[in-house]
This record gives sequence, structure tokens and C-alpha cells, in this order.
Amino acid sequence: MPLTGTDSKKSLFLKACRGEPVDRVPVWMMRQAGRYLPEYRAIREKHSFLQVCKTPELAVEVSLQPFRILGVDAVIVFSDILIPAEAMGLPLELTDAGPRLPCPIRQAADVRALLDFDPNRETRFLMDTISALRRELGPDVPVLGFAAAPWTLACYMVDGQTKSGFAATKELMYSEPQLFRDLLDRIALNTARYLQAQIEAGATAVQLFDTWAGELNRRDYEQFALPATQRVIEELSEVEAPIILYTKGTAHLLELVAKAGADVLSCDWRMDLAEVRSKLGARTMVQGNVDPCLLLGPPDGIRDAVGDVIGKTGGVGHILNLGHGILPGTPVENARTFIESGQACPLPARTPAARMG
Repeated sequence: MPLTGTDSKKSLFLKACRGEPVDRVPVWMMRQAGRYLPEYRAIREKHSFLQVCKTPELAVEVSLQPFRILGVDAVIVFSDILIPAEAMGLPLELTDAGPRLPCPIRQAADVRALLDFDPNRETRFLMDTISALRRELGPDVPVLGFAAAPWTLACYMVDGQTKSGFAATKELMYSEPQLFRDLLDRIALNTARYLQAQIEAGATAVQLFDTWAGELNRRDYEQFALPATQRVIEELSEVEAPIILYTKGTAHLLELVAKAGADVLSCDWRMDLAEVRSKLGARTMVQGNVDPCLLLGPPDGIRDAVGDVIGKTGGVGHILNLGHGILPGTPVENARTFIESGQACPLPARTPAARMG
């Protein structure tokens, strides 16, 4: 849907990040470049996942597919959250079955062996991809960069892959808390530099994915994960690009997550955005949070869910998204229904609260 006012997609996105009035909400989807698209699958038949990530012309093409096919309002660069782990010295295997780090961290010597990498050298391919996307899209479409938050990256670096409960990570955290804090601090410093390089390459905004924050109780989140995330954001305090923080399963941590200092909180589908605003204040910018499984159902259900979510925020200070990544089996027409419904959804009448104060 064309914008009804004078705003470009980029201007619309940035206004949402700042809580300024908009004609409609901007909308994109996490994992919007992926296996639900036949065009993506065609590329993956010829190239490995990691090859696509590290080949700018391929990564650009895959990143642009949702923009061309669905008309999303933001283009997130195609990459993976474990790229920095490899740059820090851990071998990386990426397949559609999931990521794997075959030489995980287990002791102090492993932490000491980690590298502090130069993102413009070791991950130059990503910066080249972002720069190419910026040139391809021009000044009116936002390009998004991203990285894993320190706790989530540590879970992979210690457990080696996605595991229920991340027992090895918690064992290290509980048995050697200072060593684990040292690991988080190393990750935080490298992540901040990595995101800074993405912004310098042309990213309009960046998102931190703390997908596994919900594995922690309040005490452990406050003592371990939160300070590391705060350091990443503090290191980026001089940049103008908004920082979005996504967490999953963190309703019990909501007030603490808000202390991280991100400009926008991206919430999973379990949270009610009206309740988020009620607890954190009307000035809280939010992203989300339709259940990805709804996109497997009928179009009317998708449209109803979009209207319900936007109604909870008044459409101000809100970036419409899913509550997690789009599922591989999602029909393309349902993904299009989600995007178009968000772009066409009328905003509720503005009240003083809806104007974010």
C-alpha cells in the first residue's frame, strides 16, 4: 500500500521508533527472508546457508526478496546471529537444521582464546551487503542490521547449539560466575563494535536478539544478562540509529528488560502490548507481536489479529511485526495478507495517550 502522507518508508519507521504520530504503522517480519519463499529456496538449492551469508550479491538478493514480493516497510540484512561467534574464533556450522558450534567454550582457557575481531575485516562481507542494500534501495527504505544479545550468543557458544534449558551454559554461570561475566563482557564489546560497523555501513536501525532471555529467572537476568546488554547499548550511545531489543518468553522480566536502554522493545506473542504500555508507560515504543502460527490459518484470522494488536497501541510508537520469526511452512499469500493488513489498518482515533504524551 502506498503511503498516504509525505513520509517515506524510512521516515515512517523512524517516526514509529520515536513515538511520533504516523498515518499508519510500519510493518516487517522477523525471518522475512527465508524458506517460506520459493525464490529463497531456489537460491538455497545451489548455495549453502553460510555461503549465502558470506557472499554479498547473494545476501543482497535474498534480503530484497520480501521487499519485492511482499512490499515490507523495512529490509533486514540476511545473516545469522552466530557470525560474530565465528569471528571470535569458534568454528561455525550453519544448516537449515540449525546452527552448531562444534568447539564450545568450557573453561577459562577457552574464554581467553577468544578473539576481539575487527568487523570491517573479519565480517567485511556483511558490511558490503548492507552498503549494497543501501545503494539498491536508496534513501527512502530502512535497512536493518542485527546481532545476538550477549546472553543469547553465550548460550550457543557454551552449549554449542540450541538445547532445552542450556544446561552447560547455566552450569558455567553458576559454578564460575566471574568467568561467565568475563565471557559476556567480551561478547558485549565485540557485539557493540559489530553493530557500530553495520550502522556505519548504512543500517538505519539495528536489532538485538535476546531469544533465550526467557530461560533466566529475574535474579540471574539482572546479575548476568542485563548488564551485558546494557553495555552493548551504552557503547552505541553516540549513534543516531535506533536500537530494538527483541526478547522471547520474558513477561516475568519485562521491567528489567526495559532497563536495558533500547529505543524499542520487541515483544513475543505471549505479551499483551496494552499491558506492556500499562506497566512501562505510554512512552514505551514497541514492536510486534502477532503469533507466527496465525499466518498458517485463514486470512480473516490474520486480519483480525493485526487489527487487535494495532488497537492495543493506537498505532503510535508501534512497529508491526510477528512475535517471533515467520515459520517456514507459511503460505506466501498469508505473509502478504499480514503485511498488507498492517499497512491498510486504520489507526484508532488519537487521544492524548495515543499521542504518547
